[in-house]
Amino acid sequence: MISIITITFNAEKTLRRTMESVANQTCRDYEHIVIDGASRDRTLAIARSYEGVRILSEPDRGLYDAMNKGIAMARGEYLLFLNAGDTFSGPEVLEAYAERTRKGDDIIFADTQIVDKTGTVLGPRHYSAPARLEKDSFAKGMLICHQAFMVKRSLAPEYDLQYRLSSDYDWTIRCINAADMDKCTNLNMVAINYLSDGLTDRNKYKSLRERYRVMAKHYGHLSALKRHAELVLGIR
Repeated sequence: MISIITITFNAEKTLRRTMESVANQTCRDYEHIVIDGASRDRTLAIARSYEGVRILSEPDRGLYDAMNKGIAMARGEYLLFLNAGDTFSGPEVLEAYAERTRKGDDIIFADTQIVDKTGTVLGPRHYSAPARLEKDSFAKGMLICHQAFMVKRSLAPEYDLQYRLSSDYDWTIRCINAADMDKCTNLNMVAINYLSDGLTDRNKYKSLRERYRVMAKHYGHLSALKRHAELVLGIR
């Protein structure tokens, strides 16, 4: 079973699109978990209107604390985070992931396109997923969008709460370090529509500073300096 985890807080304007996307998947071997930060709008009413969804709503210490709660609640063998406003690109996407889970892959990943609050596609994400995942793939940056990254739950650590904006980058690298590279598969498809108005997007420069810390931790300061200089100069 695949555990799809959705993090919400006052997300009534974007959540239904996500819930519909999950409910409409042709693959049924999943559970859907909603971790809510004690929303004060109609978020919970929307989540509860979908049958079988497991819901936890309580105050948290931020996005990554909520994600840790999702991991703790998960019963599936694989984890995928699809937050409020994010959707699968089509109804058969989860089945494409599920086919690889049946082969015992450690990590399954795909590409992402960016959408606005109305769900209109704005274009592809500026990074493309690598053809083959390697231990040092993320030395170049977060090449795989978090929402398009499925991992075995047995390999997934908790998110490090010292990072407020880039803990997903650190978490993904640690998942990769724990995986067998011969058991990591690119689905070679656009799997996820990612809502651009996220926490990181609203805190771009703070996120870059934090990402530098993560990159230096895993790949050394020289690699981090080189990569961030390229970003400042507009070199991808």
